[in-house]
Amino acid sequence: MNIRIPSSFESMPDAVQGIPDRVRRGYDGTSSRMRLILSLAGLALLIAVIWLVVVPLFTGSKPKTPPPPPVIVQRASVADLPVAEHTIGTVVSPATVQLTSRVQGQLLKAYFVEGQSVHRGDLLFQIDPRPFQAVLDNAVATLADARAKADRYGRLLAQKAIAGQDADDAKAAYLVAKANVDAARLNLEYTRIVSPIDGKTGAIMIQPGNQITPSGSGMTSVGVTNPSASTLVVITQMQPIKISFALPQADLPRIQKRLAGQGMVATLTPQGGGDPLTAKVDFVGNQVSDQSGTIELRATFGNETGALVPGQLVDVGVVLDTVKGATTVPHDAINLGPNTSFVYVVKNKIARMVTVKVISDDGTTAAIQGPVKPGDTVITDGQLKVVPGKPVTISRAAPQKK
Repeated sequence: MNIRIPSSFESMPDAVQGIPDRVRRGYDGTSSRMRLILSLAGLALLIAVIWLVVVPLFTGSKPKTPPPPPVIVQRASVADLPVAEHTIGTVVSPATVQLTSRVQGQLLKAYFVEGQSVHRGDLLFQIDPRPFQAVLDNAVATLADARAKADRYGRLLAQKAIAGQDADDAKAAYLVAKANVDAARLNLEYTRIVSPIDGKTGAIMIQPGNQITPSGSGMTSVGVTNPSASTLVVITQMQPIKISFALPQADLPRIQKRLAGQGMVATLTPQGGGDPLTAKVDFVGNQVSDQSGTIELRATFGNETGALVPGQLVDVGVVLDTVKGATTVPHDAINLGPNTSFVYVVKNKIARMVTVKVISDDGTTAAIQGPVKPGDTVITDGQLKVVPGKPVTISRAAPQKK
């Protein structure tokens, strides 16, 4: 059977031939453009497939993989590592005195300048002594009269010239007069206000010329912060000085053992910079704080140069024990996981994650327990890019500490 394909638009079916010329021309143009776009898209897709699939088959090239991450390593070693605790301590004075007057009178003079170091017994203030001297002179005169009267009544009693009661009254009057002299002399001494301790003076709170009133004998305590209205000056002991700090109650057995044996020394570093100082720990509190779960310790420091000042904060480190023959790694090799610690051990350039238990860490070196052995290579820097079980590149080995 012969099928004849129309050779021209005129030979198409009548239904098609009946389409107006304007519509037929638009139809033909749209179809041509669409066929052209599809042909170009197919050609582009074919080129892409050839470039991505066929070309690598002939050239032998493969997709590039990222290189192993660079890391810095160091070997684990064996050492006797001190077990130390670090905390913040506060410098406190063993004695702080609010100096007040014991008698009432006009303050005449101060014999020191503010901030001066003074010694026990140094004269600091003078209260007008004249009223007290007059009272003493009167008491002395009264005492002389009472003594003479008591002596005379004693002789008359021996002669049975007076009643015994009169002689007893005269003797009692003498004793009262004598007590009055002692009190007057003591009050006169109180007009000279002297330092009760060695220490450093603060600001003069009542200036000479003012009338002052007595307020007991002063108060000695640690950390006086609110002087009374009658306080003349506050004197703070500076040498020696104390450093107060607290450690967890879990350390108490080690603390007691250390103090009973070789003793304990605290290393002090002033905050803000300064050379480390050492002080002997000589006090352990008698109770554990129920709020913080810690116990207070104090160390005594000579402070000959005045390096520490009460209220100052210092970093405190104390050695509680020593781990003998411990496996040690740099502090930077320790990584913290959700529930435990781990290190990366490198063998044949492959990084392996190893779980360890940290016994002690002084911030520089850590003593550990676990599968890590002395001589193993551990990663100290670059751990963030390490994938366990994957290769690493050792860019530089950290120097081994001696």
